[in-house]
Amino acid sequence: MPGPLHGFRILDLSAVISGPYGTMILADQGADVIKVEPPGRGDFTRAAGNRSGGLSASFLNNNRNKRSIAIDIRHPDGVAVVKRLAATCDVLVQNFRPGVIERLGLGEDAIRAVAPKIIYVSISGFGETGPFAHKPVYDPIVQALSGLASVQGGSDAARPRLIRTILPDKLTAITAAQAITAALLARSRTGEGQHVRLSMLDAVVAFLWSSDMGGQTYVGKTVSAQRAASFIDLIYETRDGHMSVAVMTNEQWAGLTRAVGRPEWLEDPRFATTELRDLNIDDRLALIQSALIERTTAEWMGRLEAEGVPCAPVLSRSEMIAHPQIAATGIVTQSDHPQAGRLRQARSAARFSVTRPEHRRGAPLLDEHATEILTEAGFTSEEIAALRGSALARS
Repeated sequence: MPGPLHGFRILDLSAVISGPYGTMILADQGADVIKVEPPGRGDFTRAAGNRSGGLSASFLNNNRNKRSIAIDIRHPDGVAVVKRLAATCDVLVQNFRPGVIERLGLGEDAIRAVAPKIIYVSISGFGETGPFAHKPVYDPIVQALSGLASVQGGSDAARPRLIRTILPDKLTAITAAQAITAALLARSRTGEGQHVRLSMLDAVVAFLWSSDMGGQTYVGKTVSAQRAASFIDLIYETRDGHMSVAVMTNEQWAGLTRAVGRPEWLEDPRFATTELRDLNIDDRLALIQSALIERTTAEWMGRLEAEGVPCAPVLSRSEMIAHPQIAATGIVTQSDHPQAGRLRQARSAARFSVTRPEHRRGAPLLDEHATEILTEAGFTSEEIAALRGSALARS
């Protein structure tokens, strides 16, 4: 049986990561995603980073299961083509800076005139209003403004630090994918389309509130400077590498003391309760580190697991791929791409027992599916030939 979104068609005008990763999630779940790209160069990520067969890993890993058509949306004929395609689609996704898509003639009103029930999705950096709304934005800019860099630094007094992955871009993409499916569900009940607006800044701020904004939650109460819970990460050095050990409950703390052979820790008044262990976290973690350096990671894994203590080795990216747990889950898959060759990628994370996502095709070549897409939208062979003869779809 096809994926759960089989039968839905998405017109994807977005580029880079925040839009394309989200639409790939939907494509993996069965949606027919038509990727509209600028003629000649295509999505910016086509030329980014390491490549095989002329296709970059970044493009391959964010555009699987899509079809590509090159359309110059700055040309009036290109705008007309996009509108005809939109009339056959359930969703349109764009991540231009606020105001740009309207100036191009493809804003919500223009699209809804030809597709009244469409889900129109606008992804931006900072939102549509406010002093930063029209500023250019990249992932680290959002990490800075959202407070994420301060959280990563550990305290208000510490030097802010970036997370070494583009979390705002990818979190926005995942949020967009969920919002699109929610909007489609609402339309199935009401018959109405709607405009879904989402900014990278909003996505990160909402994400942080779940666990990192406790001090700012209560209105009217003085907020003290955020201090670090600990200046020691829960990453410990062992004799031959690194591992993580996380102890929360009294039972786990007792199990840890047995595993490392330090029964006297149970008698230490600094660690008698969960609250005291949190209050004296630096002392506690320093003691754990002093013990774990004595043996190898594998030895500690055996001892800690036997006592029911949560633990894991710290793996490099290459080691992660080869780990038995990763192999058991099947999250990393391999497939053949006609242009790029044999690929290793992560499958869609969500698993469905009936409507299973499927790998239908690898990321497309630029303009690879133009003829079939246009034909499906009702363009005649003469119209397609005329478009090919103009600058509209030159690839």
